[in-house]
Amino acid sequence: MTDETTATDKDSLLNEAAREYRALHEAIHGLNEEHMTEVWLGTWSITEIIAHMSGWHREMGPALERMTRGDRPVPAGVSYDDVDAWNAKFATVARATSVADLLLELDKSHEYFLRAAAGVPADRFQPGKTAFKIVDLNSAHHYREHGGQIRAWRATRGV
Repeated sequence: MTDETTATDKDSLLNEAAREYRALHEAIHGLNEEHMTEVWLGTWSITEIIAHMSGWHREMGPALERMTRGDRPVPAGVSYDDVDAWNAKFATVARATSVADLLLELDKSHEYFLRAAAGVPADRFQPGKTAFKIVDLNSAHHYREHGGQIRAWRATRGV
């Protein structure tokens, strides 16, 4: 692939992340605190969904920064094999944090994550490569997945 093509892959992925983030915000727009804290996705409410997305941003941002420096994304001794345990760890933040602060943290962590992604060389963003996977799974894919779940829940509740 040419530099122009890989830059397009990177730009396209980052633009998709921005679009899906906006769609996620639209999915939660107008919900009150009671809606945001109602448990409906297993043991999670929207607040746990938000906290776990922020957690992944904060966890994977440094991985992207390491890639920018030419280092391995995951430090020695760290494993993400037990995704459920990581999700539970990140979601527990919701219990001790206000809805307003969770939403603010989501915005901040999203901005941080995309800044970290922007620093990674464009040639690392070919589909199937690590940077592409990290960014897609923790932004556009994640926002689309949970935004869709929230929209479906809203439809069943009429909110």
